[in-house]
Amino acid sequence: MSEQKSPNNSQNNSQSNFSHSTDYAYWVRLAAITASSVALILVIIKLYAWIISDSSAMLASTTDSILDLFASVMNIVILRFALAPADEEHKFGHGKAESLAGLVQAAFVLGSAILLIFNGVERVMNPRAIVQSDIAIWVSIIAILLTLFLVVFQRYVIKRTGSIVISADALHYQSDLLLNLGVLAAIFLSQGIWLQADGAFTIAVGLYLIFGAGQIIYQSVYQLMDHELNAEDLAQIKSIILSHEHALGLHELRTRQSGVQRFIQFHLELEDNLSLLEAHSIGNEIEAEICQALAPCEVFIHHDPTSVVPEELKVESSN
Repeated sequence: MSEQKSPNNSQNNSQSNFSHSTDYAYWVRLAAITASSVALILVIIKLYAWIISDSSAMLASTTDSILDLFASVMNIVILRFALAPADEEHKFGHGKAESLAGLVQAAFVLGSAILLIFNGVERVMNPRAIVQSDIAIWVSIIAILLTLFLVVFQRYVIKRTGSIVISADALHYQSDLLLNLGVLAAIFLSQGIWLQADGAFTIAVGLYLIFGAGQIIYQSVYQLMDHELNAEDLAQIKSIILSHEHALGLHELRTRQSGVQRFIQFHLELEDNLSLLEAHSIGNEIEAEICQALAPCEVFIHHDPTSVVPEELKVESSN
C-alpha cells in the first residue's frame, strides 16, 4: 500500500519546505557575499603591508587572503547551482554541488598551506629583519577585527543553516585570525628577540590549515556518499512516528541529505483492518510532523499491514 499525498497536506509541506529553503538561500548567499567583500579588503591592505615591511608572515597572510577571496567568489557561483530548485534532469535538486564545492575549498586550503610552509621554511633558514613594522602591526590589527566580525557572522549562518560551503569558507577565516595573530607575534619577536619567529609562525599556520582541509574533505565526502542523518535526527524521526496512536511500528528507515534538503523514507506498520483512506490520513499526519521538525525535507512512506511484516523487522522497529 503506497502513500498518496492529499492536496492540502502536500501544499502545507511544500510551503514549509519553501520557507526553510528560502531562508537557507538568503543566509548562505549573504554570508558568501560578505566573505568576498571582507576578503577583498584584506587582500588590498595586506598586500600593501607586505610590500612595505618585507615580512614573510605577511606575505603568507596575503597569499592566504588571495586564495580566500578566490574561494569566496567561487562560492557565490557554486551556490547558484546548489540552491537551484529541482528540475527535469535533477529531480532530487542540486544540493550535492555544495559538497563538491567543499572539496574544491579543501584543495584551496591545501594549496595555501603548502605555500605557507615553503615560505616559512625559507624565512627560518634565511631570517631577515622586518622593516616598517608599525605599518604591518596596524594592518594586522585591522585584519584581525575584520576577520573576527566575519567569523562570528559565519558561525551564526552555519548554526542557522548547517551549510558545508560556509563551514569550509569559515575555516579559511578562522585560520586568518591565527595567521594575523602570528604575524603580530612574529613582528614583535623578530625585533631582536627571535629572528626566525617570522618563518616559524608561518609554518605553524600552514600545518593548521592542512588539518582543517582534512576536516572539510571528510564532511564533504560524508554527504556525497549519502550517509544517514545523524543519530539525533534519526531518534527524532522514530519518536514522531511511534508517538502516533495508530502507528504500530516502522522498519527499513532510510535517510540521506543533499545540501539543505533531507530525504526520509520508511515502512509504516498499521492495523490490518484500517481502510485505505484511514491509512492515508495517518501517513499524512506523520509526514506533516516530520516535515515541520526537519524541514526542508521529503518524506516517502510505504504502508504495511502489521500481519505481513516479518517478525525480524518488527524487532527492528522496536529498537
